[in-house]
This record gives sequence, structure tokens and C-alpha cells, in this order.
Amino acid sequence: MATESVDHVRIFDTTLRDGEQSPGATLTSAEKLEIARQLAQLGVDIIEAGFPAASPDDLAAVQRIAREVGTADGPVICGLARAVESDIRTCWEGVKDAAKPRIHTFLGTSDIHLQYQTGLTREQGLEVIRKSVTLARSLCEDVEFSPMDAGRTDMDYLIKACALAIECGATTINIPDTVGYVTPEEWYEKLSALIAETPGGGPGSGVIWSVHCHNDLGMATANTLAGVLAGARQAEVTINGIGERAGNTSLEEVVMALRTRPQFYHIDSGINTHEIIKTSRLVSNYTGMNVQANKAIVGKNAFAHEAGIHQDGVLKHHSTYEIMRPEDVGLSHSDLVLGKHSGRHALRARLRELGYEVTDEELAEVFRRFKDLADAKKTVTDADLEALVADQTQGPHEFFRLVDIQVTSGTMGMPTATIKLENGDGNRIVHAAVGTGPVDASFRAVDAIAQMPNTLLEYSVHSVTEGIDAVGEVTVRISPKDDPRSFGGYGADDDIIVASVRAYLAAINRMIAVTGAGGRTPEGEAATINL
Repeated sequence: MATESVDHVRIFDTTLRDGEQSPGATLTSAEKLEIARQLAQLGVDIIEAGFPAASPDDLAAVQRIAREVGTADGPVICGLARAVESDIRTCWEGVKDAAKPRIHTFLGTSDIHLQYQTGLTREQGLEVIRKSVTLARSLCEDVEFSPMDAGRTDMDYLIKACALAIECGATTINIPDTVGYVTPEEWYEKLSALIAETPGGGPGSGVIWSVHCHNDLGMATANTLAGVLAGARQAEVTINGIGERAGNTSLEEVVMALRTRPQFYHIDSGINTHEIIKTSRLVSNYTGMNVQANKAIVGKNAFAHEAGIHQDGVLKHHSTYEIMRPEDVGLSHSDLVLGKHSGRHALRARLRELGYEVTDEELAEVFRRFKDLADAKKTVTDADLEALVADQTQGPHEFFRLVDIQVTSGTMGMPTATIKLENGDGNRIVHAAVGTGPVDASFRAVDAIAQMPNTLLEYSVHSVTEGIDAVGEVTVRISPKDDPRSFGGYGADDDIIVASVRAYLAAINRMIAVTGAGGRTPEGEAATINL
């Protein structure tokens, strides 16, 4: 967890509470626990683990997270409670086993919420705040209070509500733009005034001011950053920006804005940004909510370039069109998408990655045919490039060729693959290997024969045709041990395991051809049979 300092903003992650309120995003207790563990790995300061009074399952999930993730060196574990005695007591039952527990209670303070939701007068609302915060503080030393719909709350009344909560023991005052109504300029002014004018909440008081913004008008991140500039030192966010209606402020956007523009914000979050992509994908998989392709930081296109001018610039120096490095958020590299807008520089770079070194004359002809193909289809794949260069450039020599493959898999026993390859001398070698799945077992068997240590950077599968008998395409990308270069391979077959092995072998053959290494077969008869 990040070290506290005057230039540190706490990251309060509410993916497991507000994020789970996204329609269709319900999580099981086991899924919540795994996400909580990853959030701790990411380095968030506070995890709002749920709404314990909402259901017995939610209470159980919060309790388990408190026990297993809320360790002394881990994040604060927080639970949400309405300003109701039963909610607050249940919330305490949920978080009390954490080393650093927090109760977060709230009440709507705008005239709209008071009149139409709770039916309280302003004075009655203040009395509810007094009782609820006092009760929460009697149970827990760390108490957060939120005046819900603060963005539309009368300023004088908002100051009274916040001052009362501080007087009754609240240690964090969260100012939520519950309906995504405010603009960055007015939010900055409102937060600045609140911090300056609220009795007991000024600088040096020990009170942490927080912001929680929704994205109904698309300004959640901008509003949150405006709040930070105004003096808020806690930002309430969710992974991928999920949440009610149009969602919440996105963790990755706030964190990377602070990191990318330190000369402007002069504040750090302490987040381990290399874990961002992993966390984003975990949340997306469990909630079933796909990340839009053009989503900032974590979208598929966030580090992708198709325009020839952009590709040329990025290949010369990343800073020409990338203000962040993909490695900073957990990606291995930028993606140069080959399409009708791509240029020669990107095409040559991609061909080199695939193992093809072409002359300027060969590149000119390939580029002409590439442009014709790009006009006819949206994206040119590695398989398309293979076909374009096949009749005019010599592909890599087949140091190893697939002869036969036999795979067993299922719930009983261990996935096993037996591979028969033929090497460049015409010798046939058989090896059997066990893996975590049929593809892993197959790749392990190939590795044992080829003796080319490498790291699998990318493994992608998609269907070429429709139906259950569809032909499957597989592309892989590998990198030699202690070598920054990468090599791609492509395979197609109606058996996806066969296609995977063909793609993997293609990449290994290219790696051998370019590096001039390997191609040695193992000695001995233990698991390898020479035929």
C-alpha cells in the first residue's frame, strides 16, 4: 500500500459495491474475493467490499474479504450502510475482522432527495446524520460520511451536514456527484469552498475529503481530477468505470492522468500501474461487461495505431503519438493494426516480426498488393500477409514439420499430448508431455523436441467460417529467451489443437531461421523416440 504523504491521493475502489450495481454485473462471493485480492495487488488504499445489509450473501462476502484481504499490510476494508441503525450494525459485522475496518454511511441531502426519497425536512436530515455517524463511530474508529447528491445540495446546508458529521466523529467526508450533474469548473469551486468553510474540516484537521463522481454526462474523470486539484485526497473509483447507469469514475483514467501529468497535478496515487490491464480483464470477465474498444487506458485500441503517419512516428519513437507506454499499464507492446491507412514502415516491421526480410523492391510489390487487399477488407491479418509474400519471397525453412499429433483431455486425468515432428534431416521424433490443458501440453511436447526456449507473448484463436465444423485460425507470438525480438506464427485447421501446433511450429521455425540457433533435438530415449 502507498505511503501516506501530503502529495498522495488515496484510491478508494468501489468496484465490488457501486460497480456491482451495474445491471447484470452481479458477482458471487468467490468472484468478489478474487477481485479483492487483485485490487490489493494493484495497490488500492481502500476496498469498498459491498453493502452488507443488502443480502446474507453480500454480508458473507464482505466478511470473507475482511478476514482474508484486510490484513495489517493490506488495504482498508470498507462496507456501505444507509443512515439506519440496522444497516450500520450489520456493516460493522461485515468489516470488523479486518485489520483496518471502515464504516461508510450516507444520507441524501439535496432538497430533491429529502422531499421525494426520504420525506425528511432539512432539520430532520441533520438529526439522522447525528445519530448515524455517532453510532458508526462508537463501533469503528474509521468512519466515512457521504451527503448523497451533494452536487445538487444547497451549499449552506451541505456545509452544515458535513460539519455535523465531522463533529460526530467522521474521519472522511465524501462529496458525491451522485447523478453526474456537475461540471469540472463548478465542482472545483464547490470542493474548494467546502474544504475552506466547513468547521472542523480545514487543513490540519485530519479530515480526509473525498470525491465520488458518476459519468452521466461523460465528465466523471474530469470532475474527480477537479476535486483533487481543489484539495480532495481520496478519489472513489471503479475498474473500467463500471457502475450505476453510465458508470463511475474510472480508476485507470484517474491514476494514469496523475502519473502522466505530474507537473500539473503534483500528486501521486501509489498504484502499481503494471497491474491495471490484468485487473481490468479480471473484472470484465467476471461481470460479463466488455470494455469498449476505444476506452481510455484499457480499451483494445488504446495503444493501437492504423494511420500510416502514426505508425511511422511510433516506430521511430513512441513519444510521437503515445503519451504513455503500454508496458506502464501491463501490456507488452503497442499494436500496429494493418489496414488501408497503414504505411510501408509498419508493413515492413510486421513482415520482419513474421520472419520475412524483404528488399526494397520486394516491399514495393508487397505493399502494392497489400493496399489492394486492405481496400477490400477491414483488417489485414498475418495469414493474409503470409499469402501475399509466399509467391515472391522465400519463407523460413521448416526446421521442424508436424507429422502427427494425439491429444487426450477432459475432467479425468491430466491433459496429455503426443507429438511427432520431422526435423530438417528427415528424422522423426516423438515426444509426449503433460500440461494444464491440451494446447499447453502440445506446446510443451514441441518445446522438448525443438529445444528452443521462449516466452509465449500472444495466443489468439478465431473462427474463419461459421458452424460447429468451422475452420479455426490461430496466431501466436513468441520471444526467445533473453532476446527482445518476437516471432509470429499462423496455423489453420478444423481441429483447433492442430491449428495451434502448426502456428507454434511456424513461429519456432522463424525464430530458428532469424537467430541461427537451435534446431537441436533431445538425446536419450526416456520420453523421446527416434523413428
